[in-house]
Amino acid sequence: MSVIGAAAVAVQVGGVVAGAPLLCGLMRQVRARLEGRAGAGVGQPWRDLRKLLRKEAVTSLGTGPAFRAAPVLLVATTAVVAALVPLASTAMVVSGSSDLIVVVALLALGTVTLALAGLDSGTAFGGMGASREMTLAALVEPTILVSVFALSLPTGSTNLPAIVSGALLDPDRLVSPAGLLATAALAVAVLAETGRLPVDNPSTHLELTMVHEAMVLEYAGPDLALVELGAQMRLTVLLGLLASLFAPWGIATTASAGALAIGLAVCAGKVALLGAVLAVAEVFWAKLRLFRVPELLAGSFLLSLLAVTASYFLSGA
Repeated sequence: MSVIGAAAVAVQVGGVVAGAPLLCGLMRQVRARLEGRAGAGVGQPWRDLRKLLRKEAVTSLGTGPAFRAAPVLLVATTAVVAALVPLASTAMVVSGSSDLIVVVALLALGTVTLALAGLDSGTAFGGMGASREMTLAALVEPTILVSVFALSLPTGSTNLPAIVSGALLDPDRLVSPAGLLATAALAVAVLAETGRLPVDNPSTHLELTMVHEAMVLEYAGPDLALVELGAQMRLTVLLGLLASLFAPWGIATTASAGALAIGLAVCAGKVALLGAVLAVAEVFWAKLRLFRVPELLAGSFLLSLLAVTASYFLSGA
């Protein structure tokens, strides 16, 4: 159990680090094909990261420790989340620590770290992006917490592997009103947390609309590579969390190498499918006006509250 459990953690973290740029490359390629372009290829994000890592590190004058430490902390916190979330297996050595509140706190820590870096840069764009990011985070983080909490009520635990195992034993709860409401709420929260359309456009630098890009404009070279890798890892982890909670089939529940290999392959397929679906949807979605985004996120939070209410009554608590 301990050897396979440790291997499961290493496989999950390594898979997220190696597969996150490929997922973004796949999404860009899908969008390019739908828009009538050839595209740069699935491996282009990896080539971009390699090019940035070879450049000289440049730091703006006047920046402090928060600006310099943010890229490393962003990648580190996301890697810890990748180790805690049951993406390929529930039989991990850290299963006892895979608590919902811990995962949400780590995601919030990465968000706050990047916002502090934007403020520490001392630029108008950095402060603007940090302000917008924290405004969105105030609605996104509670939505993630409450929507997953709705699924934890039948299980009686906020432990993520326990929630996934309970869904495998009772799949009917996933298509119940509480499950469907929680799915919708978490999906919107994932879009906002990862800066995707219609909340944010990751491919634009238009000052009136950008949120995430405004905080990282001062980064260059290896630091920018870490920031980009951290954002790609967060997208992969959150899509994997969404797939594990609402389509848990294929996840390894036993401590065996064969089950772990199957779980990793199934997880990669589900995340790639979700990424492709998201890329297709982004072709037809327009970005919301900035002042309409809180309305969307408030609606998703309301859906999560309704999911908790429905789960409470359906579980007979």
